[in-house]
Amino acid sequence: MASQITASMDGTLLNWLKNVGENVNKGDVIAEVEADKATVEIEAPESGVLSAVSAQPGDEIKTGQSIGSIGEAGAAAPTQSAPATTAKQPNLAAAAEPSPEAQTVDEEIAKEGNKAPAPVKQPVVIAATPGAPAGNAARTNGHPPAPAASTTEDGRIKASPVARKVAEERGVDLAQVHGTGPDGRIQKKDVEDFTPSAAPAPQAAPTSTPAPASGTGLNAPTRKLPAEGPDVEYIDLTNMRKRIVTVTVESKQWIPHFYVTNEIDVEPLLALRKQINEGMPEESKISVNDMVVKATALTLRQYPNLNTHYYPEKLVRYKRINIGIAVALPKGGLLNVVAQDADKVSLGTMAAQNKAMIARAREGKVKPEDITGATFTVSNLGPYSVEHFSAIINPPEAGILAIGTAMKVPVVKADGTLGIGNRMKVTISVDHRVSDGAEGAQYLLAFKTLLENPMRMLV
Repeated sequence: MASQITASMDGTLLNWLKNVGENVNKGDVIAEVEADKATVEIEAPESGVLSAVSAQPGDEIKTGQSIGSIGEAGAAAPTQSAPATTAKQPNLAAAAEPSPEAQTVDEEIAKEGNKAPAPVKQPVVIAATPGAPAGNAARTNGHPPAPAASTTEDGRIKASPVARKVAEERGVDLAQVHGTGPDGRIQKKDVEDFTPSAAPAPQAAPTSTPAPASGTGLNAPTRKLPAEGPDVEYIDLTNMRKRIVTVTVESKQWIPHFYVTNEIDVEPLLALRKQINEGMPEESKISVNDMVVKATALTLRQYPNLNTHYYPEKLVRYKRINIGIAVALPKGGLLNVVAQDADKVSLGTMAAQNKAMIARAREGKVKPEDITGATFTVSNLGPYSVEHFSAIINPPEAGILAIGTAMKVPVVKADGTLGIGNRMKVTISVDHRVSDGAEGAQYLLAFKTLLENPMRMLV
């Protein structure tokens, strides 16, 4: 019986790594999908033969959508299924940004660019174009307005990757192009046949402030681009940067943050880490961040309200504690990998899993489970000599911990004498719609107590 291959998240199918009719083993990476955050690998759900593919490179796919099937080993592959290419795409940047060196065997496998950012989940004011006549029969300069391009549910224009490439090269606005492909998808020929005369003439500049583009924030100010010249260059926003814009603007505009900071004595933590790591191979060693993630999760057991997500209808409290770990990527941007069940998994096992996920994130080849399911997040700038900072909450989560650098500082000891201590400042950002200042302070005090008595994390 055939086993369905389903998409684990929304995105664009980049390529198939196996041909129809080829044997696959359970867990083999058989396809790659470009999501908003990174390139995600799709694994074979069962061993057998790739018997059919129902999605082609360049297609927009949705979470849960069937994109192919795996049949029993030895079964003949159906002849009607289009063969998948095994030509692997060039290594994608960790931030999933377009690569100028990308070459393709087939134009339709070209990496998709200029993807519209996912819309901010908030009310959007849509301003009518001043002076625009009502109805679809309006004409400008004797030409009917070009039909609006077909879009997906999340606002992306349906267009093949090669059509996007040609449009970018020719300066064509895809929103003005009528697609002749399936479901109104814009093909290469549609862009090549497009003539500006078929598009409505530009309207007079509106006197009021236009509605902002998705991701720029409600009522965001509009600014005119400075002229490009020898001292100024234009840099296109990558898909990841657009995603960061969308999420951070949504967070800062709609989430009432409050912040609590505490200072922690990390001498016991560093001593325990040194003791654990003695004699262990490099790949098995535990980092300070692993211990911070473990302490974060264990403290959330005491304060489950902070393991809650806010929705306008209800608060959603999670019984599993999955900690997002912010990872800085080599070419800019960041990605949150997720330590699943961080309160239950042993410290050594979690450290190995975190190391593997972080490596995949920096290579731009994450698995779906690497980046999904976070209930709370930790952002650690300790390696960059940062004393302390405040992090932006990742919606719909209720909080995030910002970890500073452990520093040697003068301290007053219990006997009143002055000495040298190793201190680290930690700041928690909390959504005031979910929790209050007292609970945030209590959480941070419990977190501090655990880190200053780290043997409790091993019990």
